[in-house]
Amino acid sequence: MYPISHSVVACLGGWLLAVSAVAADAPSTARISWSALGVPHVEADDEQGLGYGIGYAYARDNLCLLADEVLTVSGQRSRVIGRAGRSSTGLDNLTSDIFFHWLNSDEQVRAFWRAQPAAMQQRISGYVAGFNRYLAQTPVAQQPALCRNAGWLRPLQTEDVVRLARRLLVEGGAGRFATALVGATPPAAQPSAFLPRSADSRLAARNLAELNAFAATHGSNAIAVGGARSDNGKGLLLGNPHFPWTGGLRFYQMHLTLPGRLDVMGAALPGLPLVNIGFNQHMAWTHTVDQSSHFTLHRLKLDPQDALSYSVDGQREALTKRSIQVQVREADGKVVTVSHDLYTSRFGPLVTIPGLLPWDRQRAYALQDVNLGNDRILTQWDAMNRAHSVKELQQVVASIQGIPWVNTLAVDDQGDALYMNASVIPNVPTAQLAQCADPELVKAGLPGLDGSRSECNWQDDPGASQKGIVAARHLPQLLRTDVLQNSNDSAWMTQPGAPLVGFSPLISRSDRPLGLRARFALTQLQQHGNGPLSGAFLAGLVKGNQVHMADLALDDILAFCKAQHGVTLRPACTALSRWDRRAQVDSGLGLVYFQLTMAALQKGREPWRQPFTASDPIHTPRGIAWERADVARQLAQSMTDAQAQVSAMGVPAETRWGELQTVRRGEQRIAIPGGDGKLGIYNAITTEPDGYRFDVDGGSSYIQLVSFDQAGPVAQGLLAFSQSSDPASKHFKDQTQLFSAQAWRSLPFTPAQIKADGGSEVVQLK
Repeated sequence: MYPISHSVVACLGGWLLAVSAVAADAPSTARISWSALGVPHVEADDEQGLGYGIGYAYARDNLCLLADEVLTVSGQRSRVIGRAGRSSTGLDNLTSDIFFHWLNSDEQVRAFWRAQPAAMQQRISGYVAGFNRYLAQTPVAQQPALCRNAGWLRPLQTEDVVRLARRLLVEGGAGRFATALVGATPPAAQPSAFLPRSADSRLAARNLAELNAFAATHGSNAIAVGGARSDNGKGLLLGNPHFPWTGGLRFYQMHLTLPGRLDVMGAALPGLPLVNIGFNQHMAWTHTVDQSSHFTLHRLKLDPQDALSYSVDGQREALTKRSIQVQVREADGKVVTVSHDLYTSRFGPLVTIPGLLPWDRQRAYALQDVNLGNDRILTQWDAMNRAHSVKELQQVVASIQGIPWVNTLAVDDQGDALYMNASVIPNVPTAQLAQCADPELVKAGLPGLDGSRSECNWQDDPGASQKGIVAARHLPQLLRTDVLQNSNDSAWMTQPGAPLVGFSPLISRSDRPLGLRARFALTQLQQHGNGPLSGAFLAGLVKGNQVHMADLALDDILAFCKAQHGVTLRPACTALSRWDRRAQVDSGLGLVYFQLTMAALQKGREPWRQPFTASDPIHTPRGIAWERADVARQLAQSMTDAQAQVSAMGVPAETRWGELQTVRRGEQRIAIPGGDGKLGIYNAITTEPDGYRFDVDGGSSYIQLVSFDQAGPVAQGLLAFSQSSDPASKHFKDQTQLFSAQAWRSLPFTPAQIKADGGSEVVQLK
């Protein structure tokens, strides 16, 4: 292996962030060994060397993916690719570029960089150099076909890593409002001719879909078992995040070692030189997307004579206009400059959604994202990587407060189990909400405040790591030795024996039905009794692919079928009666009939025999009250419509679920188990229609099941979509095939385990 100069990260048409470079006479080194499924085990003597190895390994597996995401977060898609097309986020190129020019301004990127400790700056600069080393030594002919000669594959810059981190920060806030932010236009102004326009109803639908997509595509299950309930007195953790299988949130497995200082294995998001979910010698942790609000909307009272001015406490303030300049390559190859104006209040940028968030002569709405002030995200996960116990983890999370929008569940080899909803949350106490909440937005399920009174803005909380956020000591957390769980619900039922209540609605709610994945887990735990819990039991919750909604509703639907006379509903009733109530690859068409029927049934009047009650949230709502005439009509119509949709698919009655729910890997379709998490399928999978098939685009991603013995962690799991996004790689589909067969593999941690795993390739980098 030959050395490469760090000058390869020189600025290309921009400015380069100053980094703390390692002296030329003492170069950093990295050693990478790959285990059988392509997982890199990176060891180095210093931070820069560790980053160097991570960047090199990641480039080898996902060169094009990261280059494409860098193009997005730097706001260069329209210039390089052109007006046509969309990013992995689903935004059209121009809207995406305007949004990321706003988010990742030079000033904000510099400020974020300056806030990083020297060690993290060294890790990042090493990552950049390692990525660029792989790029520089790989001939164009050997680069992946997706980005070979594409015009957007370039050396990485340190700014790019910062931009990627800042994109991750706002996924739970401003990132959900990108179209609404870019589309906010004063009432007297003409809409920009450069942006794609549509009728108000269609634009509103697109904005709302973008707003709701976060919850639909970001989820997780987690169960943390303490020593009082595990089968060996030590901690036991199931981590089952549900994330996109492509794009900027696609996990990557890796193992990082700085001898005597760091030894951590798990999964990371693109561009991050650390582990987001994983385990070390003594402790394991995972995350679930929380239900807390990480933004608020502020209703501005506008000056009737000037829609660009608003008042706070009776004092007039002018909106600030910022012009964004974006270069756009037109179809004829000519590059033009598009100027687009964004408007900002003291709270943040204005956003509009037709019919929900208007900007008229009386009012407008501003978005305040709490994570725009969070520059601690990388420091936070680095400290978590190094924590050697649950109590130490709890302390570093509470003191740094850099987690953007997820819960944390963890266990250790001493038998402690932890739940923390210690993300970055605006501090708006319940009493303040009672006086300041915007009724219309609250009705729409959005956190809205009166922006005309300063008393309604966020309050400082002594001890918090950032102005305007809730201090960790005031957030939900449990440290126990029994069982804790979360599947993206509020903190309330994390442990039914110790309900977490009394928090501001922006933090946690205790008056809403639980999601069906949480109800499934809690039901299974209850049915298991008080005996010890094993790894096999936890794995079975995922691998069993049980449809919990069928437990709650199918018996009544089948009773309704028996009460029918005639053959009208026979196809649906027959398929439902033969279905195994699971989402296995060999499950029958009954799953399709059931999913379509329940989706339609729940759009009408409440069909449940036993409605939700807060006194029994695990078991309600349940049952279909088909004896009621109105419910019977709804059910009959829903089943009739389901039959029509299945008939239109044109598939034989004996079709199996694995023939319908698949993922493409080259020319091959791989059957994928699991299904819609809203049905209570723990192994949640999201899909897009593809003819009569359902093409998988997200869901169960990095799965880890971690326990401990006297020697350290004992881990198994998978990366459902495999390590590499390059179709030419041998690690493009190997783990996907294992996931199809539900064959989790051991995750090798020690040198002996890595060697025994069958990996033989080793690379020394300097």
